[in-house]
Amino acid sequence: PCGAEGWAQDAVPPGAAFVAAASYRGPGNNDTRSNKALPILLWWSGSLFPHFPGDTERIDCPLGSCLVTRSRRVARHRRTKALIFYGTDFRAYEAPLPRLPHQTWALFHEESPMNNYVLSHPPGIQLFNYTATFRRESDYPLTLQWLPGAGYLRGPAVPLAEKDAWRRRGYAPVLYMQSHCDVPSDRDRYVRELMKYIQVDSYGKCLHNRELPSERLRDTSTATTEDSEFMSFIARYKFHLALENAICDDYMTEKLWRPMHLGAVPVYRGSPAVRDWMPNNLSIILIDDFDSPQELAKYLDFLDKNGKEYLKYLEYKNVGGIKNQFLLESLERREWGVNDMTLPNYLNGFECFICDRENIRVKEKQEHKRSRGKIPAPRPRIAQFKHMGCPMPTPGFGSVEDLAEGDSWKEMWLQDYWQSLDQGEALTAMIHRNESHQGRFWDYMHEIFLKRTRQH
Repeated sequence: PCGAEGWAQDAVPPGAAFVAAASYRGPGNNDTRSNKALPILLWWSGSLFPHFPGDTERIDCPLGSCLVTRSRRVARHRRTKALIFYGTDFRAYEAPLPRLPHQTWALFHEESPMNNYVLSHPPGIQLFNYTATFRRESDYPLTLQWLPGAGYLRGPAVPLAEKDAWRRRGYAPVLYMQSHCDVPSDRDRYVRELMKYIQVDSYGKCLHNRELPSERLRDTSTATTEDSEFMSFIARYKFHLALENAICDDYMTEKLWRPMHLGAVPVYRGSPAVRDWMPNNLSIILIDDFDSPQELAKYLDFLDKNGKEYLKYLEYKNVGGIKNQFLLESLERREWGVNDMTLPNYLNGFECFICDRENIRVKEKQEHKRSRGKIPAPRPRIAQFKHMGCPMPTPGFGSVEDLAEGDSWKEMWLQDYWQSLDQGEALTAMIHRNESHQGRFWDYMHEIFLKRTRQH
């Protein structure tokens, strides 16, 4: 659908042609404009471009069509209305400057807040006009990105008798499987303390104390997929320690949903709002409900020895066991799918979301111009703190004051969190001053540093 004519006015070298991409086009519409009349959306983070094999595609969304591309040659073109950034790749010191007044910035960031703390501070997130993040408040929420559907939760659990037999063979009641150590949630510090009071089998690189039974299972690529042998092995455990790598409302990953799928009760720390999404009132054990790791260990030991009480945590797997209407309606309402080829993926969905909003904005600007100011110009839409805003990292156990001088977690994550605030402020200042030279970023950072030291 996208021949070279679509770029006729876009400073494309003579004779350049674009390969038509046989990829998701959108639901279709009655937009009759030719490609050269459409708004352009530029994926600044080109590695995420959800079309192949070409660099450019026409998309036909519910309200209108757009051209989408990853070719930065059109970055300054008057028809390029929106730039789409991937949060993990977004670096304040590499942002395209000067920021053009006719362009909006869109943020796609489904990954952990630890990947870019700039986005957790108001100056960082407010650089963007549209957002697709794990937070339910974002413009295009990706909250349930790890949950294929309600049926995934209803998968059968290993019978309790088999789990008890596993215990008699010397396996622990609690599983920890983590190879990404030293993260903002500081989960290993908590688990290390918990291990003093209850047996925990830890197979990953973090707090490793037990070997997986076969070479094949030890292969990290097996552990990161839903490999049937691996899943069968970990499903025999009664409890899975499910601690996210960073804490933020609605940030929930496979660490939570996978054990629920397998029927192993997650012992969870992550999204403070996790209860809102649970299938019923008794499906996970929240670490933060307990005053100490010792208290948690006591409760896990009680459930380990009382099968009837333990099984209450798996009642959501029964027919009609998912009572949470908010969860069911959210799954029903989302327009993208997880591992579902019959639905668009969320990259295509967000792309159409932006396309539709940009077409509306173009129309409103034209009406404003035609009315000679009688119809107001469209107001810029600015992302809000709650579209991402994640709290400052805190130690997994104890308080910051308790940590030794030179503690690596404190030096790494607290510093990263606060330095990210400075970076957001520096880029904001550069945009306000219409700065065009990226290289001056560190001068702005130095200015902010001096200002703060004077204040203190």
